[in-house]
Amino acid sequence: MDLELRGRRFLVTGASRGIGRAIAKSLGREGAVVAIVARGADALETSAREVEAAGGKPHAIVADVATSEGADRAVREAVAAMGGLDGLVNNVGGSLGARGFDQVDEEAWRRVLDTNLMSAVYTSRHAVEVLKRDGGVIVHIGSICGREYCTSAPYVAAKAALTGLTKEMGINLAKHRIRVNAVSPGSILFPGGSWDRRQKDNPALIAKMVADELPWGRFGTPEEVADVVTFLCSSKASWVTGSTVVVDGGQGRAF
Repeated sequence: MDLELRGRRFLVTGASRGIGRAIAKSLGREGAVVAIVARGADALETSAREVEAAGGKPHAIVADVATSEGADRAVREAVAAMGGLDGLVNNVGGSLGARGFDQVDEEAWRRVLDTNLMSAVYTSRHAVEVLKRDGGVIVHIGSICGREYCTSAPYVAAKAALTGLTKEMGINLAKHRIRVNAVSPGSILFPGGSWDRRQKDNPALIAKMVADELPWGRFGTPEEVADVVTFLCSSKASWVTGSTVVVDGGQGRAF
C-alpha cells in the first residue's frame, strides 16, 4: 500500500532511540522528510544515519522539548530545514523512575508531567500555528498506562491527560484540517530502554512478568508501534481523528 507520504515533512521528538527512532525510520522508508529531535547529539546522529539508510531525508535538531523554549526552537528549525511542516509526532516520555503516590515528591511530579504531557503541549502549540496554513496531522505517543492502572502515579496522570487532550485537540483543530490521534503502546523492548534494563537486572522476574501479563509471550517491538503511527500520519487515515489506538498485543485489560 502506498501511504502517499513521499516528500511530506514530519517532526519527530524523542527520536534518538527506541520508538522515536523506529517512527522516524518508518516515515523515511515511505519517502518522507523527517526532522528528528532529542537532547543527545551523538545518539541523534545515529538515528539520522539510520533514517537516511531507510530512504528518508533526515534533519537532526538538538533540543529539549520539555521546555517551551526548546519546543519553539525545534519547530522553527524543522520548518526552516524542511521548508514547511505537514505533521508532528510527540514521542518524548517515560516514568523516570517515579512510583506510587506516597513515594513521589513535587520535583518528580513536575519532571514527569513536563516530560510526558507538557512536551507534547509545548511542541503542538508551536507546530499548530504552522499546520493551520495547509492542514496536517499530530500523533501523540501515549501508553496503556493512560487508560488503566499502572504503578507510577505521575506517569499514569500524565498519560491519561494526554489521552484526554488527544480527543479535545482532534475536535477543536478539525476546523483547521488538522487531525490529532494518539498511539498507546504496551510494554516495548529495545536496547537501552527501561524493560531492557529491568530484564538485565532481574531476568527471572521479567520472564515471569512476560509469562503472566503478555498474552503473546513476548514484548512488543518499536517497529510494531512505528508502523501504526506511520499509517495514522498518512492520508489513508483521513477519517481518523481524536482517537487513541492501542498497540499492546492484548496486554491491557481495559475495553
